[in-house]
Amino acid sequence: MQHSQTHLRSRPIQAGYLRAFDAVARHLNFRLAAEEMALTQSAVSRQIQALEEEVGVPLFLRHTRAVELTVAGTQLLQAVAQALPRIDSTVRQIRQSAGRRHVTVTTFASFASMWLIPRLEAFQRAHPDIDIRVEASDTSLDLDVADVDIAVRYAPATRVPPSARRLFGESVTPMASPWLLKGGAPLKRHADVLQHTLIEASDAFTPHLEWLTWRRWLDTHGLARAQPKRWLSFNYAYQMTQAALSGQGIVLARPPLVAESLARGELVELFADARMVSPMAYWLLTAPRSAARAEVQAFADWLLAQAVATRAVVGEGDDPDLINDLD
Repeated sequence: MQHSQTHLRSRPIQAGYLRAFDAVARHLNFRLAAEEMALTQSAVSRQIQALEEEVGVPLFLRHTRAVELTVAGTQLLQAVAQALPRIDSTVRQIRQSAGRRHVTVTTFASFASMWLIPRLEAFQRAHPDIDIRVEASDTSLDLDVADVDIAVRYAPATRVPPSARRLFGESVTPMASPWLLKGGAPLKRHADVLQHTLIEASDAFTPHLEWLTWRRWLDTHGLARAQPKRWLSFNYAYQMTQAALSGQGIVLARPPLVAESLARGELVELFADARMVSPMAYWLLTAPRSAARAEVQAFADWLLAQAVATRAVVGEGDDPDLINDLD
């Protein structure tokens, strides 16, 4: 008999029991819980009793006119109160998307916030019947197994598969807000940047991002060991750009990510001869199992067209040479 009880208590709890438990725990009243669930009070009571038998301990203290959670009941409620709403939300999303066309795209956070999201409205106007799901993450997913249709990757040419399509390359160059140019120290020579705050990427000193540093730019332009008025560091590119847009300093910006700000005159490239070409580029990858779907093809074509427009704004040709190292 003991073995049978142990086996019984190790199996998964029925979801219906948890629904009844959640209702009774919220109302602390069997009658109100029964009304909410459209069941009889005795049916709810039987489900709670069955759940307590499954768990192996009482979950409620039953008084004459009141119901009270036990310590075990309180513990279970904490888990159930989180799990059931998440399950219900996921089911709603599945139901809403059933029969609709959708494309799931993954990319890193800075690209999503600075380049992709500001342009998405144009795609949705042209394709109102296609839902877009953006998963912003700095972790690369395996497109052969992940539930993702398109990925935008940031890497040198040597680290992407042959099927990857190049969106645009990358360079870095000093940029500032027109307000800073009007009110700050003059910016006519490379050395003039030292009279201003320089906005830096705090994680730029990792090996594959070394080219992002102001130190490299200063060294390249004959200003080795020079120090600016002050430093201002952020760990996300969009934070750096926001600081520059608000006139807080000069940012070593990536033209493709700020193409819209350049086009609108919100940022100004300070020196025509000061761009440093990066070994990195932006690539479009399509999951093999998704490539034949019309909506995925439409979104990929739209991304490529947007990339052409970005290249035009930043002055990059259609087929630029790739630089695979920093030297």
